[in-house]
Amino acid sequence: MFSNYALRLFVGGCASVLGAMVAIRLAIPLPWLLGPLFTVAFLRLLSAPVSTYRPLRNVGQWIIGVTLGLYFSPEIARLVIEHWLFIVLGVVIAMALAVYGTWLLCKVGNVDVRTAWFAAAIGGASEMSVLAEKYGARVDLVASAHSLRVLAVVSIIPFAFDAFGLRGLDAELLLTADIDLRELLIVFVLATAVGALFYWRGVASAWVIGPLFAAAVLTVLDISSTSMPIWIVNLGQLLLGWSLGDRYRQEFFKSAPRFLTAVGIYTLSAMVITTAVGLLISPLSSLPLATIWLGLAPGGFAEMAITAKVLMLGVPMVTAFQVSRMTFVVLSTGWLYQRVIAPKLGA
Repeated sequence: MFSNYALRLFVGGCASVLGAMVAIRLAIPLPWLLGPLFTVAFLRLLSAPVSTYRPLRNVGQWIIGVTLGLYFSPEIARLVIEHWLFIVLGVVIAMALAVYGTWLLCKVGNVDVRTAWFAAAIGGASEMSVLAEKYGARVDLVASAHSLRVLAVVSIIPFAFDAFGLRGLDAELLLTADIDLRELLIVFVLATAVGALFYWRGVASAWVIGPLFAAAVLTVLDISSTSMPIWIVNLGQLLLGWSLGDRYRQEFFKSAPRFLTAVGIYTLSAMVITTAVGLLISPLSSLPLATIWLGLAPGGFAEMAITAKVLMLGVPMVTAFQVSRMTFVVLSTGWLYQRVIAPKLGA
């Protein structure tokens, strides 16, 4: 059994690297993320012998967390604080979308309210699945909804931004920071320690949030001013894309087609809504419109932050938007269900 699994893992790794190479050749945006994602997902749908290893996903998340944290210079931290009101607005929009999504999934997807609520909340798939199980919702449908939402957003937004030439100049923020191996070693050790602590304490997305927090604190306090080698950043994207693509099976799209159709409608309409909101609030902010759009986008926060990094579109602000939303959603979704929704259902 082990040898068979090792073979599937080897094939999955080779397919991920090949997918990234092809994506680079075809000039696909985010090639190191989307290439492995599309390739592994395609092979999974064909029932090919590919697989992934969960700790590798954690390594990918760790790399992304450290990479994002290294952007938070003292100047950037002040910029984030100055725009706190827009970050709060992003959280409010996310909760409003959850209410709208719950209604849509009930009406179009034909599921019960509790399943629709946890499926529509724009949080992490694993965290929402745990809450769904705790409160008696359909865990399989909730997990499928979040997987499809992230796949759609990660697939559509980079191509749309690339097509319209939406790129920034964030590279200037880190060009002055040389790669310091001694400082990198310190960052790596502390990031790993904080990630392990967060994981032990059950913090959502611990292997992204923990390293991000550790690296950001060191950078904000001006203790560290190094940058991450590009090959490590690419490796993190590859591992993340590989793990995302591994979620899909033939049964995925065959199970509850009406529900998944409703999820697709919800995801597309959520992107349209956040795009419209971005257009409305952009004149009130000094932030670029593209940065606001990425900050409000209903995707996974690591994927959106990586999109911001590759396209050089306000990485710290996008990260602040996405992390704030994810944290609030994870902390409040179960509480709101228990206090507001369950009493009305008589649950």
